[in-house]
Amino acid sequence: MTAAFAPTTSLPTMPEGWPIGSYETYKEAQRAVDYLADNEFPVQDVTIVGVEPMLVERVSGRLTWGRVLSAGAASGAWLGLFVGLLLSLFSTTGGLAPILIGMVSGVVFGLASAAVRYGATRGQRDFVSQSQLVARRYDVLAKPRNAELGRTLLLSIPQS
Repeated sequence: MTAAFAPTTSLPTMPEGWPIGSYETYKEAQRAVDYLADNEFPVQDVTIVGVEPMLVERVSGRLTWGRVLSAGAASGAWLGLFVGLLLSLFSTTGGLAPILIGMVSGVVFGLASAAVRYGATRGQRDFVSQSQLVARRYDVLAKPRNAELGRTLLLSIPQS
């Protein structure tokens, strides 16, 4: 196979290297790698690995018809304003009419689509949340040729 036909995406691979540090948070692991970089360590040989990944969903509020419809109307208004502005640029008459028509149409469309989407859930998901992928711990790995040096450097990292 020639280079012109080689796939542009790579498949997931297991991390390589020896453990040189283990941290409870990603911020601590990031700080360790930054410390290595500040001390001229070849950080291109370093990998941060999240061990025991978890999907955490944090609920931020209750979802009601009022919130759904107001968000749909606002979203539709912005889309309608954009379309209305584009129409007014290409309109021979100009004026505010295309902008107002676009906004009103956008609000109606936003309300309808939000109502249909929320109604389809039939109350099975009456909350708003954000999902985040986190790990129980974060290991810093280095290629074997530099692992001992990395371990030694990380033992001297200043405590904050």
